[in-house]
Amino acid sequence: MIETLNNPFMLNSLNETAHFNKNWQQQLAEAFSSIDDLCKYLHLEIKDLPVSLAAASNFPLRVPLSFAASIKKGDINDPLLRQILPINDELQLYPGFSSDPVGDLPSAIQTGVLHKYHGRTLLINTGSCAINCRYCFRRNFPYGELQLNKHSENASIEYIAKQPEITEVILSGGDPLTLSDTRLNTLIQKLSTINHLKRIRIHSRLPIVLPARITQELINTLHDCGKQIVLIVHCNHANEINTRVKTALIQLKSEGFTLFNQAVLLKGVNDNAEVLCKLSEELFELGVIPYYLHLLDKASGTGHFEVPEATGIALIKALQIRLPGYLVPKLVKEQAGEKSKQLININ
Repeated sequence: MIETLNNPFMLNSLNETAHFNKNWQQQLAEAFSSIDDLCKYLHLEIKDLPVSLAAASNFPLRVPLSFAASIKKGDINDPLLRQILPINDELQLYPGFSSDPVGDLPSAIQTGVLHKYHGRTLLINTGSCAINCRYCFRRNFPYGELQLNKHSENASIEYIAKQPEITEVILSGGDPLTLSDTRLNTLIQKLSTINHLKRIRIHSRLPIVLPARITQELINTLHDCGKQIVLIVHCNHANEINTRVKTALIQLKSEGFTLFNQAVLLKGVNDNAEVLCKLSEELFELGVIPYYLHLLDKASGTGHFEVPEATGIALIKALQIRLPGYLVPKLVKEQAGEKSKQLININ
């Protein structure tokens, strides 16, 4: 019997096997939400870590076991741990950091619909995520006011249908793959009726942090929509790619979906050429194109992750020497009010 909700740190290898045999909703329900439980599972002493209950109160801890199991036990400097542990640095104020660093709110045409870029519109389908990444640029987003519900979903479909220049819809959040198969299927079927829409792009961390979400039901939903599906996964470090993740990515690729990766350049996580080279190589082996290396969006509470732009440029130059061009991600940043992501000039 797995003792997860109250005592997830008591998991042993037998209990972990039982956990991973459950469906994705059950695995998500059993995600770590307590700093104490997570640290006990990872054989870490809280006194040795700069953990902050105040930071966890502002932005709760949430980590699926599938991701936590890839963190090296006893290692306080593990790059995966740094991505998910609430720490004191989140409470510091950094110049230029704000609650809406990429200008989402001014681009909200109506509830759940962001229209920043020509030909593309973004739907905020949910505020839920499988994992709360500490560097999240929407950690302060007012989901209660702006995420889609059943009523506003219909209004968003009507808006897209009346805009013939929109050829791509981006499903975002939160994480759109936290929606149930029924809800996701309903939304995608509605979008599939819009003739001028060519593609549906899904941004999701679930194939990496909760690979059990990649079910045959989900694949059938994506196949049945009649539009080209582009899936942008979000992997920052090769250590995130465990056996379960590999299986999920291979399955998605074998079904003919276009897969890209968008990583965020994070201090103490992947600000290292060797780490980035390994990430690109392992992703490509699984059929995922390393697409973006994104400079940090300056959301309040994330300043300790920032890597200077000059360092990012130096890292890309190092990758160009070591990797073929198709494995070198584009270094980009997003600026509020701009009509596209800004490609960083590395010359």
